[in-house]
Amino acid sequence: MRSDIEIALEAEMEPIQNVAAKLDINADELDLYGKYKAKLTDDLWERVKDRPDGKLILVTAINPTPAGEGKTTTTVGLGQAMDKLGKKAVIALREPSLGPCFGLKGGAAGGGYAQVVPMDDLNLHFTGDFHAITSANNLLAAMLDNHIQQGNTLNIDTKQIVWKRCVDMNDRVLRNITVGLGRKADGVTREDHFIITVASEIMAILCLAENMQDLKERLGRIVVAYTYDGKPVTAKELNAVGAMAALLKDAIRPNLVQTLEHTPAFVHGGPFANIAHGCNSIRATKMALKLADYTITEAGFGADLGAEKFLDIKCRMAGLKPDAVVLVATVRALKYNGGVKKEDLSKENLDALEKGIVNLEKHIENIGKFGVPCVVTLNQFVSDTQAELDYVKEFCESKGCEFALSQVWEKGGEGGKELAEKVITAIDTKESHFHCLYEDSLSLKEKMTVIAKEIYGAGEVLFEPAAEKELARIEKLGFGNFPVCMAKNQYSLSDDKSVLGRPEGFPIHIRDVYVSAGAGFVVAITGTIMTMPGLPKVPAAEGIDVNEEGQITGLF
Repeated sequence: MRSDIEIALEAEMEPIQNVAAKLDINADELDLYGKYKAKLTDDLWERVKDRPDGKLILVTAINPTPAGEGKTTTTVGLGQAMDKLGKKAVIALREPSLGPCFGLKGGAAGGGYAQVVPMDDLNLHFTGDFHAITSANNLLAAMLDNHIQQGNTLNIDTKQIVWKRCVDMNDRVLRNITVGLGRKADGVTREDHFIITVASEIMAILCLAENMQDLKERLGRIVVAYTYDGKPVTAKELNAVGAMAALLKDAIRPNLVQTLEHTPAFVHGGPFANIAHGCNSIRATKMALKLADYTITEAGFGADLGAEKFLDIKCRMAGLKPDAVVLVATVRALKYNGGVKKEDLSKENLDALEKGIVNLEKHIENIGKFGVPCVVTLNQFVSDTQAELDYVKEFCESKGCEFALSQVWEKGGEGGKELAEKVITAIDTKESHFHCLYEDSLSLKEKMTVIAKEIYGAGEVLFEPAAEKELARIEKLGFGNFPVCMAKNQYSLSDDKSVLGRPEGFPIHIRDVYVSAGAGFVVAITGTIMTMPGLPKVPAAEGIDVNEEGQITGLF
């Protein structure tokens, strides 16, 4: 069996101008990054912005397991299948982070014959967006420390600095550090912290900004610290906005690439869904809706994280209204949720499937709470038996969902035709009555409680004293109407990653809270989740290399 990167390297890509032509994009509306990558210009948006929108499809999944689910693979394959059915389609994805590529999870370009290419470029430096975000984030940190060093006229309390440096790599030793050691000229000594770039507020702002003016306004509202009097200090007060915007000037524009079957793909922005809002950029999604009849996008990790944030944060801010949700599962993952060990997942086990399917059931119910039609798809593996497939199909149809098998990993777009037809049927026959889960007028605690109880199935929400104190300050500063972004482990509906299936009545522990004033939401840190991951004992980086022909090997 060939690896993903072997399949990708053998692909015959079209010049990106040819791919753009499928969406009626002119060559002069592209800024080329070589033969197969391009950024879309503002002129293109001005030309198409008044067109009616196409249909918006969100692809999400059950909680991830070591058995694999294939959410991005399904998204890519669905786009390719739409193309084969003669539909004008585009997929809208996030850019991969270097951290998982060299850590454990791998890349984010799909898999098998449902991939975005050039796969190696996409998974590594791509068009430099993440480097620009990292640079803008750390420029603000440098200007903050320099202001303190040069006299601190804003009266910043160095014990209340909340802005963190970032790097797009899993590097656990940078979580908590001391800076400013050495001579007086080397800066003020203080405790500092790093987060991974995808968790940075700059990443969130880039993905949520409508245009350059909106970007600059959001950058200006970033709270970097508090004064001794408790007043927030912003990036605007540090005179950092113009320079940060200059670094992000190109990064704010969506990227165009292609799938293995030359379906157009907008890949832009890359926040994680467990520690950030987990969706690609509003600009890319809105551009896609103007250029295609069907836009297929995905949100990170399970529906309890990525889909909830897509629907409650991104759609709320951008005025988007999804027409359908595709919920991805696998028989193997459902059996894993039913207690089967990874090495035994290839054996038929209907009892375990019955026990584990409650995880899928909860996600189906959750999508229904937003009023959007749901289509369930099983990403099929060769080890799946007909009895197992029939059981899941009957279960989903009993819940009022359209159901389809997906074989896109093996067959590309051809293997996604059944799914594409079911999605089109759902859109044509079931009206979407999309609404957010909670109102802006609720208090921040109420919003967090609604998500914890309605989406996760928690019985109570416990706020630690530090979180209680920060919530009071945030609401006093006027940020109480913001939506909330829950940072939670992705493996369980609860905040304990070891609890699989469908736990109920458990407590959710919120240990910390902070405001992302520029992004426009409040982050709640639950359980033991961290905003700077670490590398595993044997990181994927140990298997990555460049061969004598200059080709990258070992990416997956």
